[in-house]
Amino acid sequence: MPGAAPHVVVVDDEPDARAMVGDYLRMHGFEVSLCDGGRALRQRLAEVAPDLIVLDLNMPEEDGLSIVRDLKGRSTVPIIMLTATASPIDRVVGLELGADDYLSKPCELRELVARIRSVLRRAAQARKGPPEEAHPGHRPDSRPGTRHESGIRFGRMIVDIDTLRLRDEAGAEQILTRSEFALLKAFLDNPKRVLTRERLLDLADARDPEAFDRAIDVRINRIRKKVEPDPANPRFIKTVRGMGYVFRPDGD
Repeated sequence: MPGAAPHVVVVDDEPDARAMVGDYLRMHGFEVSLCDGGRALRQRLAEVAPDLIVLDLNMPEEDGLSIVRDLKGRSTVPIIMLTATASPIDRVVGLELGADDYLSKPCELRELVARIRSVLRRAAQARKGPPEEAHPGHRPDSRPGTRHESGIRFGRMIVDIDTLRLRDEAGAEQILTRSEFALLKAFLDNPKRVLTRERLLDLADARDPEAFDRAIDVRINRIRKKVEPDPANPRFIKTVRGMGYVFRPDGD
């Protein structure tokens, strides 16, 4: 229904924390469901289709990472992880499994609301269809790395910098995660320059450099699977042994 409040499910095994977050979100205009663990969450998901899930990673009944893995394997519902004692590698794994963002506990509730709204905006943009051509028969400049109305083009790929979408010339689309987009944009902004992992951390503006650094090679491999004709023999994002990576928009 147009104008309906976004529905957020809060999953936390601590009753006081769960209630506090729920009350604050309701006060800011969200519809809220509260669940004390994975079992209660799945029961609720059988009844409603929420717009977003706020998930505590550290729960005794079932750990949050297994819940993220299960949910992302069968739905596209956005997930924000709350982490109290989770190690950086746990946050990495959560992001690699498809979680959309994370916050450390105890968190500032105003920041949580801001993160929820940001993730919901990205999810809404990702659901929109591909942009229409500005004029029938018009073909955008196809030079490597060229910016035009539809985004940034290299090879047969176009990156829509407004919606974080990646599509080919035929219109087939893939949604980039926040971290994938940040990393790909760092390459797009610095073509033909060798970038060390440390420099990529700076350019991608990672909030958790330790976690991001451990996963940066994994993330680049994931991006290659989306942009390279042959990910095993990359043409665009190439490894420079002992130094880092270089993005070559012309595919040389």
